[in-house]
Amino acid sequence: MSRVRNLRVRPDLLYVASGWSTLVTDVRGRITGADPQGFFARNTRVLSVERLTVDGREPVPFSTANVAGHAQLSYAALGDGETLPSRAAYLLVERFVGEGLRTRLTVVSYAPTPRELELRIRLAADFADTSEAETGRRVQSGRVETSWAADDGELRLTYRCGGLDRAVAIGVRADAPVRYRDGTVLVDVVVPPRGSGRVELVVEPVFDGRRLAAPPATFAEPGDDASLARARLARELTRLSSSNFDVTAAWRCAVDDLAVLPLGEPAGPTAPMAGLPIYQEIFGRDTMTASWQALLAGPTMLADSLRLNARHLGRRVDDWRDEEPGKPLHEARRGPVSALGLDPFDGYYGDWSTAPDFLIFLGQFFAWTGDLDTVRDLLPTARRALGWIDRYGDLDRDGFLEYHCRSRAGLKNQGWKDSDTAVVDEHGEVVPNPIATSELQAYWYAALRHAAVVFAATGHPALGARLVRRAAALRRRFHRAFWMPERGCHAMALGPDKRQVRSVNSNDGHLLATGIVPARLAPRVADRLLAPDMFSGWGVRTLSSAHPAYDPFSYHRGSVWPVEAGTIGIGLARYGCWEHLHRLAEGMFAAAALFAEHRLPEVLSGLPRDDAHPHPGVYPNSCSPQAWSASAVVALVQALLALRPAAPLRTVFVDPHLPEWLAELALEGVQVGGRTVDLSVRRGRGGRTSLRARGDRIAVVRRPTLQAAAARRHRS
Repeated sequence: MSRVRNLRVRPDLLYVASGWSTLVTDVRGRITGADPQGFFARNTRVLSVERLTVDGREPVPFSTANVAGHAQLSYAALGDGETLPSRAAYLLVERFVGEGLRTRLTVVSYAPTPRELELRIRLAADFADTSEAETGRRVQSGRVETSWAADDGELRLTYRCGGLDRAVAIGVRADAPVRYRDGTVLVDVVVPPRGSGRVELVVEPVFDGRRLAAPPATFAEPGDDASLARARLARELTRLSSSNFDVTAAWRCAVDDLAVLPLGEPAGPTAPMAGLPIYQEIFGRDTMTASWQALLAGPTMLADSLRLNARHLGRRVDDWRDEEPGKPLHEARRGPVSALGLDPFDGYYGDWSTAPDFLIFLGQFFAWTGDLDTVRDLLPTARRALGWIDRYGDLDRDGFLEYHCRSRAGLKNQGWKDSDTAVVDEHGEVVPNPIATSELQAYWYAALRHAAVVFAATGHPALGARLVRRAAALRRRFHRAFWMPERGCHAMALGPDKRQVRSVNSNDGHLLATGIVPARLAPRVADRLLAPDMFSGWGVRTLSSAHPAYDPFSYHRGSVWPVEAGTIGIGLARYGCWEHLHRLAEGMFAAAALFAEHRLPEVLSGLPRDDAHPHPGVYPNSCSPQAWSASAVVALVQALLALRPAAPLRTVFVDPHLPEWLAELALEGVQVGGRTVDLSVRRGRGGRTSLRARGDRIAVVRRPTLQAAAARRHRS
């Protein structure tokens, strides 16, 4: 098979982000006026054009790269560097992203005589929403007023659109006089012999009367909230080394990405955005899922993600936003389309998975940290989330969660697969609402069990016992309603008629992860997930390739999501399905090796891994980096170790099973209960994995999971 390396998602773009700001340029570092390029602050494009000429000619950068998470540097030639004596001159373009954008344009000359150069910079802002820049279709528009303050050297562009108060101030700093004419800034730069001359552009959005400052010109972290969060994560995240280069490189890229994706929100500074360049916003379930999958790398993100979600619970019944009291937020954007009320996504609650997810991940946080103070602080949110599930999650009282959409601009599907055509019956027809998807019931089951532990640990054992009984009853109901014995898997959902939606899909991996699957059935479920129509060779398809609605480049009808690989891996390890786990992990690490820096994108296509397809390609609008694609790498490593923390007991349980392609693996600085433990595992010739552990008053106990032991008994 052909060896592929250095694939790039969106190969014609570079993007740099910090908090709620993103710079999107072409691969040479330019903002040419083409979509989706520009500088975006709070999902609003406040710089759509920045075209530079030097003495009437446009420099063409020959070397451009991002620096750290928040900066970019380009070099461009301005003169003939091959003549003697040297007449070479170069342009350095340094960009620094914070709440605003600072760009330094430095002309460096190696000539023995002075040089005078005229710089012209054409500037524009269109105040497009991130979504509009992504699609190239405007749904809101206004007039842009321009004013030039000659004394200050500042251009101000003000957006005149009813209901919005948005503008941008672009200051031009230079040693020479600065002029402005017809959308263009002009500066005559005098460069001394073998010296340099500099012009600086300071782009500062002005939203609702507040001016958002540009960061200092430094490649080091500048010290704002987002950069402080990045620096904290960079110090804390667990280090990995291994005998497999691809595993080591994928881990390093994953933790680096997680460390640069925090939004810097005051309620939870390290809580990550979903992904770049289009999901720079608060996403309730995405933020928590990525933070949960990444727990082996560190617990700080999950603590902040839980706090951030606790700040955004629904307060009233609002059909436009699909909001109800106690319902967690799905997503919140700050762009003009949402601010104008053209869509409900300034605060949209249309998701059924976030409430049970909050309860699951609160329990997981307690298992990893034993932090009762934080758990107690979040207990009122847990009660409200439980209250929402009980009051609104199952309106027909049939014992299953079924979603519906009330908003005329909301999401039709409100489970994990939330695209409009994600849930299809076995004939390929879209299933109408209300729908009870299988993974939602599994999340609810796990939520009841985790909430039981949390409430019991905080002094409410009677409530905990009731929740355990409810979980057991749900498990029995679920098996009767969803299991398809002739197919060896569970129905995708129950439709509005309560009949099974009999489409073979990836949801069973989520069921394994929650433990709702009986141990005797787990090997059959694992076999079905890894069958040729479901496993592409890179990962598990969201929908069987034999299904009439299969489309390998769709969002949820046959594509492969790395985030699912992380969750499925945890589930396979839970039931001791090691051969299946090893195939899945190998495929995902091999997929990571295809891409530049070993960075897994948001969504891979579902094309098979064979000689006809040396690489699978990606879903056309994928983000990269994507927080929960990065976290999937961490989750797969945790799955290979079958690592389960019990921080209140000062114990870590493990059952490592390394595959042939991963002979050695070492983790340094795993955080459990406020202490750290180092783990080193090695696969012997017979396949047996040895374990060495060194911890700070942490016991490391080698023991299979209860489900794995039960599944082994059934197999024997």
